[in-house]
Amino acid sequence: MRDNRRAGDHQGACQAITEVFALLGKRWSGLIIVTLLDGPARFSSIARLLPAVSERMLSERLSELTAAGLLTREVDQGPPLGVSYQLTSKGESLRPALAELERWGHEQLLAEHPHLRPTNPPRQPKTHATPRTRRVAEDCDVGDQ
Repeated sequence: MRDNRRAGDHQGACQAITEVFALLGKRWSGLIIVTLLDGPARFSSIARLLPAVSERMLSERLSELTAAGLLTREVDQGPPLGVSYQLTSKGESLRPALAELERWGHEQLLAEHPHLRPTNPPRQPKTHATPRTRRVAEDCDVGDQ
């Protein structure tokens, strides 16, 4: 009986991890969420922080994350007219997991494989971003991918 329960637990864990990576493992999804950890941001601000992402791809990822219940989308009446995105409580609940993944990445990947570190000097994004979102854009060296 115990072996059957373990197999079920393993299957459930595999299913959960598969679903998490199916959503968050898509290119740019994680960086979009990390960018929004500081609070709401307009589409144009997110695009400036992640310059390597095309507007079409950014729009697609934002739509997917909104549909998954991780973000809310709000039309700003302006002027100028714009769209803002914000993490929902479900999206905000990813904060500790993302912090742990960041820590693990520094300790296990970047420390052991220095060639994975960005080689270009950090660029200052042209935005009124918070210090954390500026650091995300700089640390991730997203302009050269």
